[in-house]
Amino acid sequence: MLLFRKPVLAAAQAAAILLGAAEAVGATPVRTDFHVQTADGLAIRVRAVVAAKREEERSTAQPLVLVHGARVPGIASFDLDVPHGSLAADLASALGTTVYVMDARGYGGSGRPAAMERPPGESRPQSRANEVVRDIDAVVREVSRRHANAQVNLLGWATGGMWAAYYASLWPERVARLVTLNALYGGASTHPTLGPGSPSSDPAHPERLRPTTGGYARYDAASLLPSWDRSIPADDKAAWRAPEIARAYADAALRSDPQSDRHNPPAFRAPLGAIEDSFYQAGGRRLFDASFITAPVLVLRSERDFWSRPEDAEAFARDAVRAARVRIVTIPGATHYVHLDRPERGRERLMGELAGFLRGTSATASSGS
Repeated sequence: MLLFRKPVLAAAQAAAILLGAAEAVGATPVRTDFHVQTADGLAIRVRAVVAAKREEERSTAQPLVLVHGARVPGIASFDLDVPHGSLAADLASALGTTVYVMDARGYGGSGRPAAMERPPGESRPQSRANEVVRDIDAVVREVSRRHANAQVNLLGWATGGMWAAYYASLWPERVARLVTLNALYGGASTHPTLGPGSPSSDPAHPERLRPTTGGYARYDAASLLPSWDRSIPADDKAAWRAPEIARAYADAALRSDPQSDRHNPPAFRAPLGAIEDSFYQAGGRRLFDASFITAPVLVLRSERDFWSRPEDAEAFARDAVRAARVRIVTIPGATHYVHLDRPERGRERLMGELAGFLRGTSATASSGS
């Protein structure tokens, strides 16, 4: 395994990649929604995003699947219809390939566990990692089939990064490249807001999640921005995050659940299995073994991330002994929501790193962090 701890995409190369993506911005991407079925019978919604491009433009990049995090499903996370709000469309333009956005079970347009139709207190947290990897598997198999049985690139944000890496450890032969963005990995036993000793732990057994944690929670629009706002080191949040992106993010999250309007204010359901998974990871427990991963891996962290820790990136790199290579990149000044922040606040750097890695062109260059 080759381990790189610095950003290695040359500035000129990154600029060229981004310029090519920018030239395609004026063309509306083609979006198609469909469902796949998991091994245990749930329907998983997937959106395919294909950038309009000139016929002579062809890419060797494999198809890419984006995996959302704990609360907000795929479309709201990765495909907002505002400038710089669609990581899916921008990567499709930059890479010249199809980008797929999935909803894990219990989220967005995917099937919901039966327990999510009952009051949350009647079940334990729904959609745990061992179930979500089945969702990813159903999506990866279908995407591979659509692309002549090609291997598939995976990119997961926050808990989605942990889920994607978990999947890559179980079916390494199906994954061409893996990107984790601001993901936990059990690299330390303490965390500022999660894990043992936090408000979510059982007072009688601090190493366990509070037993009153229900199957899911409801979130209104106002609940989505405080953690983002706290990460922005400026009184004027609009200097960091376009107001139209914040509005689109909240609106898309609410639209993801047909039951949102039954509540005042409107609120969407999100399973809490991701919180249980993250609770254990925050306390130092690793839910999967990274030594089974064989693909090249890019471990991305935002400097101002409140979720992942530097120890998670380092522990992952130490464990991923069979990965073709592992590169750790910290994006200076960026927040947990870097892919939705303004380009100059880290998004442009993120795009350059992703485009170079997923094209397979960034392994030999070298630059500082």
